[in-house]
Amino acid sequence: MKFFVDTAEIDAIAELNDLGMVDGVTTNPSLIKKSGRDILEVTKEICDLVDGPVSAEVVALKAEDMIAEGRKLAEIAENIAVKVPLTWDGLKACKVLTDEGKMVNVTLCFSANQALLAAKAGATFISPFIGRLDDLNMDGLDLIADIREIYDNYGFETNILAASIRTANHMSECAKIGADVATAPPGVIKAMANHILTDKGLDQFVKDAAAAKIKIL
Repeated sequence: MKFFVDTAEIDAIAELNDLGMVDGVTTNPSLIKKSGRDILEVTKEICDLVDGPVSAEVVALKAEDMIAEGRKLAEIAENIAVKVPLTWDGLKACKVLTDEGKMVNVTLCFSANQALLAAKAGATFISPFIGRLDDLNMDGLDLIADIREIYDNYGFETNILAASIRTANHMSECAKIGADVATAPPGVIKAMANHILTDKGLDQFVKDAAAAKIKIL
């Protein structure tokens, strides 16, 4: 499973990228606002930093405006994936931009039917939101499984990009289900390394090394 980093913070992306943990980046208007940067400027910097797809989201609501914004965003770099919402207008924009050879990430997916429509429209990525479904006492991971089954049934090439990841457990569960990509905040990706037994074991090793006066350098 590929890891995308869900942030517009350059330092956080660079740290994970240096460790080989970045296969792509996803951004949205909220993350751009949080960064305090101009969308075109910060997106260009991210594209220069990473080799994989960088999702940049349109802000228009009408198809023709989304298409125009998508074309503008795609001019930033070859690895831009234009991000459009899963609305009827968004699907229209997806079809046009995909036919023009651009990568398209259809976002805000909350049902298998929506994911099926996105695949039919030629989406490169579909972004089902796990955490926001969990917030409504629905199992977001069930949606990932449903989409995986449908796509496999018919050979759709759209990549399942699990989004709204809240926990390290979400990451491992998505990997088991077969999501192609999971996008998560830097803190969640780092949390995947944590385990209480690792901490306890390391603490004991440190104590024993001190007691045995073990020195390597």
